[in-house]
This record gives sequence, structure tokens and C-alpha cells, in this order.
Amino acid sequence: MKKTLKRLMVGLCCATLFLGVLTGCSSSTKETSTATDDSEKKYTIGITQIADHPSLDNCRTGFIEGLKAEGFVEGENVTFDYKSAKGEIATANTIATSFVGNNYDLICAIATPSAQTAYTAASEKKIPVVFSAVSDPVAAKLVNSLDKPGKGSTGTSDVIPVEKQLEMIRAFMPKAQKIGILFNTSEPNSATQIAMYEAAAPKYNFEIVKVGVAAQADIPMATDSILANVDCITNLTDNLVVSNLQTVLGKANAKKIPVFGSEEEQVKNGCLASQGIDYIELGKQTGKIAARVLKGEDINNIAVETIKESKLVVNENSLNNLGLTLPENLKATAQMVK
Repeated sequence: MKKTLKRLMVGLCCATLFLGVLTGCSSSTKETSTATDDSEKKYTIGITQIADHPSLDNCRTGFIEGLKAEGFVEGENVTFDYKSAKGEIATANTIATSFVGNNYDLICAIATPSAQTAYTAASEKKIPVVFSAVSDPVAAKLVNSLDKPGKGSTGTSDVIPVEKQLEMIRAFMPKAQKIGILFNTSEPNSATQIAMYEAAAPKYNFEIVKVGVAAQADIPMATDSILANVDCITNLTDNLVVSNLQTVLGKANAKKIPVFGSEEEQVKNGCLASQGIDYIELGKQTGKIAARVLKGEDINNIAVETIKESKLVVNENSLNNLGLTLPENLKATAQMVK
């Protein structure tokens, strides 16, 4: 009887051990399967852009490149749905609403108006919004602070290196007194940039003359008005003005008044020079931030980033047409384009 009981106990122990091993294998297999499922997840990202112009296009290109560098490759594990608002706020609202309705994994919003509409549309469903080319995210009410965004959105700022720009303008135009700035009255980032120019201008013995516009139709008359009162124009990263750059350049060139750009693409399109940022690099930074969000990092704790370095770009054709020469102190750093 004792032997029979002993055999029974041994049998039960073996059975228990076998079940434990089997359960462990099953759990391990399940964990492996889950990990595999996560690693093979496919994401859909909506990209909303307020307008089509080279600066913002470069930002979008860089965004896709930045994500790719972090393992999110178009056609493999990520799909992009890109839409441009063509400069219309109502269209930007429609785009943002459609992205949220499709329950996309993340929205990339390029430029302040698109960022604001995307943030408003996405906040209820808590779809993360990663913005780019927003000069003042705090003023745009997209974040609580640059270090601790805390509102379900973060990204990159394209704030202009104003003092370097003013220093460059002074080198080109040692006798100039007044700098003109055209700006969209409804873009918060433009107001921020103008305030920066007005604060720094006296240091370089400049006066800022500003003229606001509300629509594309305002730009020809506003340009005529400002050209009558300034020695040169400097552009902001203002989407309305930059989208109509050729109108401004045409009128300024006729009067031999230099127009300075806020970044490289504006110089390639006819502005005299710029001490500005690289929008492809800005886009890459934005893409890497988006990758952090997709990998599970809390967007509320990802700080807004800026590009610290700027580069000097000079349009050789514009230089010659205006009868100017490249200042000696800029020759070592200038990148010439035509």
C-alpha cells in the first residue's frame, strides 16, 4: 500500500512538472508571438502641409528621411498620406479632420496653421501631433513650454537666427537704414519673428518697417508700399509671403532693392542672400522625434527642438543684377548658388 501511494505521488509530481514546462513554453511562445506582432506593426502617418513651397517641401522630405533612419520605411512598415492645404485654413481643417477620422497613428503638421488645426482636431482622440517649421510653438498654443510640451504635441521650431541675419545685411549694405518686412497678420509665428527683429535692429543701426497682409491679393499693393520706404526687404518664414515670393522679387528687382531670404530655398529662387536654417535637416529632426513617439515614448515629455547652426547662402545672379559685391568678411563662409 505504501509503495502504491509512493508511486502515485511520484506520478503526480511528474505530471505537475510536465504541465509547468508546457505552460512555460506556451507563455514563452505567446510572448515571442506578441513581440513579433509589435515589431511587424504597420503605421499610417498623415502629413498636412499648409502650402506648397520649397522650404516646406524640404521639411517634408527631411521628415520622411528622419523616420527612415530610425527604421520606419515607406512601403515596408509605414504609409504616408500627404495633403497640402494650398494656403487655405478651411482646407487645413478638413485635412486634419479626415486624418483623425481615419484614426491615423500620428499626424505630422508642417507650418503653424497646419499644426494648430491638426492639434485641435486630434486632441480629443489623443492622436499624437508632431509639428515642424513652427517658429513659436508656445504662442501658437501647441505646447505648455518648449522643455515640457505636455499637450499631446511636440516637434521642431524654425526660429530665425535674427542677429546673424542682421549682421549679414549690414555687411552687404553698410549705409542702409531701413529694413522692410511683409507679414501675414494671422500667423502668430510672424508676429514673434517681427518682435525679435525690432528688438535686435537698433544694435545694428537699423529701423524695421513692417506692412501686414491678410491675403494673396494684398501682396502687390503692400509690396509697392513698403518698397517706397526701405533700403531692402528681409523675409520671414511667413507662408503667405513666401508662397508669393516672385511677386515681391519682381517689384523689388525693378527698383534694384535687395530682398534677403530667411533660408536657402528663397535664395535659390531669387533672393540675394540668407543666413538661415536648412529645412531638410529640420525635417530630419522632426522625423526622429516622430520615431520616438511611435516607439512608445511619452510625447508630453519630448522637448521641442531647434537647429542651432545656420548657413550663409548667396545668389550670384542676384548679386550681379543688383550691382553688389560679396563682402570680404563673408567670403570664407558663403555658399554660392545661381
